[in-house]
Amino acid sequence: MNEPSAFQIKVPGSTANLGPGFDSIGLAFGRYLVLNAVKAESWAFHYINQPTFRPALESNLIFVTAKKIADQHGKDLPPYSVDVLNDIPLSHGLGSSGAAIIAGIELADFLLDLNMTLEEKSWIACKAEGHPDNVTASLYGGLVVSTQSQTSVSSVLLPAPKFDFVTVIPNYELKTSEARKALPKSLSFKQAIEASSVGNVLIAALLTENGATAGKMMESDLFHQPYRAKLIPDMDKIVLIAHESGAYGTFLSGAGPTVMSLADHEKSSQVRDALQNAFPDYECVVLEPVNHGARIHIVSTK
Repeated sequence: MNEPSAFQIKVPGSTANLGPGFDSIGLAFGRYLVLNAVKAESWAFHYINQPTFRPALESNLIFVTAKKIADQHGKDLPPYSVDVLNDIPLSHGLGSSGAAIIAGIELADFLLDLNMTLEEKSWIACKAEGHPDNVTASLYGGLVVSTQSQTSVSSVLLPAPKFDFVTVIPNYELKTSEARKALPKSLSFKQAIEASSVGNVLIAALLTENGATAGKMMESDLFHQPYRAKLIPDMDKIVLIAHESGAYGTFLSGAGPTVMSLADHEKSSQVRDALQNAFPDYECVVLEPVNHGARIHIVSTK
């Protein structure tokens, strides 16, 4: 059993769907969930930059995920005190729960010497989250396209697209469970074909660095954005300003309320400035995709 005196787990956040890739496309980006763990007498989690977030141990998603894996293997987790630095806002469509699940899986795998493959970790994460987009992006890094059935998950790992993602993070939360209530119960066969083809073209456009077509596809989604947009009061205005300042297209990040706009590196700053001026109470940042997923670093073995 691994019991170093100190170690670190670092997991990137993610955006899901990118418009039409509903519950199947995820992209890792450079904001992180970081766990700094030090050997202790009992388990404890301290959220350093989120002092008001104090979940009980039995409801802490990181610990619950790790303990479930330990229980399944008939093992006990050696106790650590964990300082958590989380740069991924909760309930904003930026993969906070997905990152927490991946952190819990990495925690159990490392401490219990399970030596799980990435595919095994992916399936555990997908079963916990219910869909593969965020968790696979945080696990693998880069652009990940997945399909999940009742018994397995299949993923294709692609390099992160060479664009910036100008991101508007509102000052209010939107829980995924609430956003899912806005979705239709079914689509017609014709609608489903069209919606699926939009997602196919999006991936092809990103792989060929065709920003204009990718942006158009992001705004042509038929699966969820037409229904969820009404939950984001500023969506139309964000889309308009982003286009006027040089972005290719705009989409809901996951279930929202965060909104992202695809832009070239040379134009992303002016897009961000225009959006920040229009929404001074929101956080407007340029996020860059990253090609690395979760990582573990041993700080001290003493």
